Amino acid sequence: MTYHPKSDFMAIMMQRGYMADCTDYQGLDEALVSGVVPAYIGFDATAKSLHVGSLIQIMMLRWLQKTGGKPITLMGGGTTKVGDPSFRADERPLLTPAQIDDNIAGIKKVFSAYIRYDDSSSGALMLNNAEWLDNLNYLEFLRDIGRHFSVNRMLSFESVKSRLDREQSLSFLEFNYMILQAYDFLELNRRYGCLLQLGGSDQWGNIINGIDLTRRVLDHEIYGMTSHLLTTADGRKMGKSQTGAVWLDADMYSTYEFWQYWRNTMDADVGRFLKLYTELPLDECDRLGALAGSEVNEAKIVLANEVTTLLHGAEAARAAEATAREVFEKGGVGEDLPTLNLSASEIGDGISVVQLFVRSGLASTGKEAKRLIADQGARLNDEPVTDAGLVLSVSDFGSPLKLSAGKKRHALVQLG
Repeated sequence: MTYHPKSDFMAIMMQRGYMADCTDYQGLDEALVSGVVPAYIGFDATAKSLHVGSLIQIMMLRWLQKTGGKPITLMGGGTTKVGDPSFRADERPLLTPAQIDDNIAGIKKVFSAYIRYDDSSSGALMLNNAEWLDNLNYLEFLRDIGRHFSVNRMLSFESVKSRLDREQSLSFLEFNYMILQAYDFLELNRRYGCLLQLGGSDQWGNIINGIDLTRRVLDHEIYGMTSHLLTTADGRKMGKSQTGAVWLDADMYSTYEFWQYWRNTMDADVGRFLKLYTELPLDECDRLGALAGSEVNEAKIVLANEVTTLLHGAEAARAAEATAREVFEKGGVGEDLPTLNLSASEIGDGISVVQLFVRSGLASTGKEAKRLIADQGARLNDEPVTDAGLVLSVSDFGSPLKLSAGKKRHALVQLG
């Protein structure tokens, strides 16, 4: 549909390409114009950091705050104990309460780079749904909340239906997840006046449930908005690189690797990613996105610098770019490359070059490292590695060794 929004937030969501769907365009738009709208996104604590796949939602909360709204980052301390089955082929492994708390502590660090937490009207809140889920009385919950849910309707949601259509098991534990998420929205509205839930388009059914439940129990009007589930131009899911997840925590994914991930964006994605992941003006995003040939590389550097600055700061972005130029243009080593430190005892009588490629993260398995060598894509100190059986001794580590996988991925290995 074509809707012409009055509020800054909805205009940005539509113009920059965030919005996939909204439960009530006009109702939400009028609420945004009328006053401060608290809005939440839930993040289950399944790892110690969020990855790039969550960045589009984080940016939505950032824009909400910049336009006067109040972001609520809801940690799934309770729901993580169940696991979201949406569009999954199997059940998530269950985590212990200690693992969940540890993950939440790690995730909290990421948000503060994007969102301001303070006591102002638009200051963000960090909440944990264990606050209201951990002590629920099961019988009371079934009677007061469960009666509002139709199993027939729950089975019709695409996230559940796709699993059952493939005849894959869906446990009763997982089936309860959508009820708990709906209850989150109800409690956030009751306790904090939350009017809007944001999420990826795979959360549409869960969002609708929360709106319906809140209307039935509290008779309050609330809203939902979803973003597109992004894939890269070659069909890969956002948040994955050749070596695994692109984490937002620098301890899990170095600043240089993060910068390089964006620098390696496919030409066809540059304009779109500039609009979604940076705050550059739209006309500048369009200008950079239209560049072709060798000029598009400068647009990719702008993208990498802008995204890295938002998360890690301008100094870290400059250091990553300087390292990239040192490595690519001058054939040097660069100061900011991912570094693997090995002790003399780890090297022992010798360590194979295949092991070095795996341990440095340039290959995920020994088989992949051997294939890289066979395809002439592996280099050691800028020289081709031709022998997969090459073994290096302690004496070879007098100075750091530079490993390269193809032209764009590098790492250092040193005694440390």
